[in-house]
Amino acid sequence: MIGVVYKSTGSWYTVKATSGDFYECRIKGKFRIKGIKSTNPIAVGDKVTFEVEETGDETVGVISEIANRKNYIIRKSVNLSKQTHIIAANLDQVFLMVTLNNPPTSTSFIDRFLVTAEAYQIPAILLFNKTDTYSPEETDEIKYLAALYRSIGYQCIGISSTTGKNIDQVKELMSGKTSMFSGHSGVGKSTLVNTIEPKLDLKTKKISTQHSQGQHTTTFAEMYDLEFGAKIIDTPGIKGFGIVDMEKEEIGNYFPDFFKLKDQCKFNNCLHIEEPKCAIKDALDNDEIAWSRYRSYVQMIKGEEENYRVDIHGEKK
Repeated sequence: MIGVVYKSTGSWYTVKATSGDFYECRIKGKFRIKGIKSTNPIAVGDKVTFEVEETGDETVGVISEIANRKNYIIRKSVNLSKQTHIIAANLDQVFLMVTLNNPPTSTSFIDRFLVTAEAYQIPAILLFNKTDTYSPEETDEIKYLAALYRSIGYQCIGISSTTGKNIDQVKELMSGKTSMFSGHSGVGKSTLVNTIEPKLDLKTKKISTQHSQGQHTTTFAEMYDLEFGAKIIDTPGIKGFGIVDMEKEEIGNYFPDFFKLKDQCKFNNCLHIEEPKCAIKDALDNDEIAWSRYRSYVQMIKGEEENYRVDIHGEKK
């Protein structure tokens, strides 16, 4: 039988067969996919081949094969720095939810996520959530960030799950596609999914006031079929986003604002750090590239781990 993985708990997988029936499945033997040292060999969104076995009163599926992935979103595993974690596979687009505070989303985090989406050719859309809670000064801050990322070419939408602002626009973008929602814990992913499809009634929690960070409400990535012909993958909140398997020389290619200028650098292999006659650094001096973007880039080049406790500009607190 052939199906799509809708939920992964690490050892068991909920698979929807082409018939529309759901099966609880496990893996047959050990999987190693093209050298990826992943903590999860099978991810939500994977297309799999499985066989059904009758064990007593139970019907259990055994996954024997994974189809080639169109794409996937991957990051460094939280506790095992040398291993990776595939968040979801076979996506049409990703929505990164951004909040100015409660919790703060840094530009460093945004840029790392966008670089990974670019590397795997997944269209990314930024959703600036909780717009109904901001002061006039904070609203200006959000407008500045949205203008920055729009100028690079990313679609940016200000939303509020509470008031319903621009939710119809998000639903329109989702229609007929498989989308993933991502972001820090507490940015409102599950609340947004509930607003889009109230019948799902996903669990939500209040922000932890001690650290202005969200509490994990989604434990495992899970895909849902929505009534208006869309599929959504709700994911656990992530604190940091370590980039994976990128050579220093290629990271700049995944910054669209850098890539369009790189052929103007004196050296073909310019890393835009110390080299003379660098078009990226010239653009930086002329305010044509944002300093927050350049800081993110240098962090990635140097292999620095992202610091979660940073402000919206990427400055460490």
